[in-house]
Amino acid sequence: MPTVILVRHGRSTANTAGVLAGRTPGVHLDDAGVQQAVAVGERLAGVRLAAAVTSPLERCRETCKEVTARQASPLRASTDKQLSECDYGEWQGRALKDLAKEKLWKTVQAQPSAAAFPGGESMRAMQDRAVAAIRRHDARVAAEHGDDAVWLAVSHGDVIKSILADALGTHLDLFQRIHVDPASVSVVRYTESRPFVLGTNTHGGDLSWLTPAKAAKKSSRRRATSSDAMVGGGAGPGTPSTQTATS
Repeated sequence: MPTVILVRHGRSTANTAGVLAGRTPGVHLDDAGVQQAVAVGERLAGVRLAAAVTSPLERCRETCKEVTARQASPLRASTDKQLSECDYGEWQGRALKDLAKEKLWKTVQAQPSAAAFPGGESMRAMQDRAVAAIRRHDARVAAEHGDDAVWLAVSHGDVIKSILADALGTHLDLFQRIHVDPASVSVVRYTESRPFVLGTNTHGGDLSWLTPAKAAKKSSRRRATSSDAMVGGGAGPGTPSTQTATS
């Protein structure tokens, strides 16, 4: 199955103000956030993206625009509200320092699977719709571009953390252990048997290896076992390997 590059939007005006933006309209990248988005675009310029999907909120669309603008071939992104920020309900627009005093804050930190925001959605519902959206787009990309395709999804911190938790087989109650910075890049490859998490919260480094080189026709055996984990860890990207390799 394809590989998805998960990018959190660059730093926003709400981030610097210490406000929980949620789905508030009109929250844009600040100057530093624009620079961060440009840097992500330059970092991904060597990756041949087959598709791009973004949260409809401005800060994500602005980030996605900077990334796709640096692709060798024109790439038009689509929006998906299922990748939008968590609906924080009555918490939306409030200062984080004030929210930290709320009783619900402790639940969000220690048992997020039980957290439901007043007038909004639960964190469990957020994870369910985000993971379903990623898997749906991944299947579409596979059908349209093949199993070696790489695609982009631009979303929000808690949303990406919940997707990574699912890919890692980690309970939502432990997802606060995962860190996702503004303009960070995380990478997941989905296969028939399991997801493989190739990177989380990365800020630098060449990612061109994610685009597979055009190679000779793969053997049917290799295709059949391509979702197996490499015993011993393997030799890394770009290196021929066999299913019997060990450390």
